[in-house]
Amino acid sequence: MIDTGTKIDTGFTLDIVKDGEEQTVTFSKLLERPTIVSVYMRNNTSGCDKQNKSLAEHADWFDEHGYNLVAISKDSCGSHKNYADKLGINYVLASDPDYKFAEATDSIVEKKMFGNKYEAPSRSAYVIDTDGTVKAIIEKVNTKEHAEELKELIQNL
Repeated sequence: MIDTGTKIDTGFTLDIVKDGEEQTVTFSKLLERPTIVSVYMRNNTSGCDKQNKSLAEHADWFDEHGYNLVAISKDSCGSHKNYADKLGINYVLASDPDYKFAEATDSIVEKKMFGNKYEAPSRSAYVIDTDGTVKAIIEKVNTKEHAEELKELIQNL
């Protein structure tokens, strides 16, 4: 995983859902102001639902404090649209099936499920400045209290 103070590559593209509309954007376009990127595994799973519900409930706070919210998973934009409706999400959901963001942040880790090993992005969160510099990292997200841990992190920057 990268260190704080590192400037990441922001030239890769992602498909996103923003305000109910699908778009393809260069990651740098999401950094119009400081941005929180929350990485989760899949829509409609217990831990990921808790993580996104926490963000959705506090999305206005982050906006009022000058931060964009982006949640990233490997799910398709079609799945993201339904997920946003289900949980009342009003921030950007990004589809990253090729793990481009995880590569940019060097956060692909080995995981195990049912005795099988595979590589996937870590469940983590990043505060990224408009120029791509990582200002803060949460290496292991507390799914239930995710928004609270991010608020504390931001207030201590």
